[in-house]
Amino acid sequence: MPKTNLHLHLTGSMRPETLTELADRDGLPLPEPLPTGALHGWAAFQRRYDLARAALRTAGDLSRVVAEATADNVADGAGWVEIQVDPTTYADRLGGLEPVVEAVLAGAAGGRTGVVLAASWAGPPAQADRVARLAARYAGHGVVGFGLSNDERRGRIADFVPAMRTATEAGLLAVPHSGFYEPAWHVRDCVTLLGAHRVGHGLTAAADPATLDLLAGRAVAMEVCPSSYPPFGVTTGLAATPLRALLTAGVPVALGTDDPLLFGTNLLDQYVLARDVLGCTDAELATLARSSVEASGAPPEIRTTMLAGVAEWLGGMDQDSGSVCYIGAPSAKARPGVPQGGPDRCSTRTSSTNSPTTCPSWVSRC
Repeated sequence: MPKTNLHLHLTGSMRPETLTELADRDGLPLPEPLPTGALHGWAAFQRRYDLARAALRTAGDLSRVVAEATADNVADGAGWVEIQVDPTTYADRLGGLEPVVEAVLAGAAGGRTGVVLAASWAGPPAQADRVARLAARYAGHGVVGFGLSNDERRGRIADFVPAMRTATEAGLLAVPHSGFYEPAWHVRDCVTLLGAHRVGHGLTAAADPATLDLLAGRAVAMEVCPSSYPPFGVTTGLAATPLRALLTAGVPVALGTDDPLLFGTNLLDQYVLARDVLGCTDAELATLARSSVEASGAPPEIRTTMLAGVAEWLGGMDQDSGSVCYIGAPSAKARPGVPQGGPDRCSTRTSSTNSPTTCPSWVSRC
């Protein structure tokens, strides 16, 4: 099924074998895997993330990671990918902010990747202003949005209004992280004060009807990444992801992967979780995919083609009486983005044997 990935951080998009190769090249330590099934705080995650980011030393490294991440998502059916990067975290190594942006754009040169430049909630507002002006200069040249990443508890929304205004006046999407830790009011203020077009995560909005009404009324999409939440205790488990509440309220949702390097799940996995754990029907999966396209910064011709593909996929599912076409979902140990099954295998959801059946004509779009 055609879909997009709108929530993907550059460092966290790295293939594990690429990280190993680059770390070995420079004699750097590798981050330890996050403990499976255990809760950990933001600091434990950030330490691992910083170790991974330290392995990216050159413009070629950045370009490579972006190109590989795009390829991995395309393998999962993505017709468009948006990769978020805070250029200040690489500027010292590459000699400035502009070389970082140029390196990322070089990796995104295939026409299927948009770049979101982000400042940090934990950084000074003046730095956010600088990144926003940089993003505005590259608007129309590969940069499609401006974000605020990191822990939203560490900044004041009002301090970032000027930076966001600079970006939106240049025609960029406003895509701040919110609703991960802070309550629904934070999501609401990101919309009313920052003019957010999408919100990274936004889970806490599900607890407040007024915020849900605001999001639905303004068609502000939530970038939901189910596998990211249990390790932080944001949800009690995958099944507790409030996807159903968002969909029922009419809020657009785009499934994303966040940091597959650390969480071990790719874009296809998120849709499998939505179906098998969160109980989404075929029509709801198509709605998620459609929302991800409509909320993206993809060019009109790509959006039109993808939306037609989603409709074709859903029509094929209806005709096939509930058969599920898939490109073998990777195991937890598999490299994110690499299909582990055959490219033409289908299984009927009601079958107890899960035996392969004949694939419909739209299998290539799964």
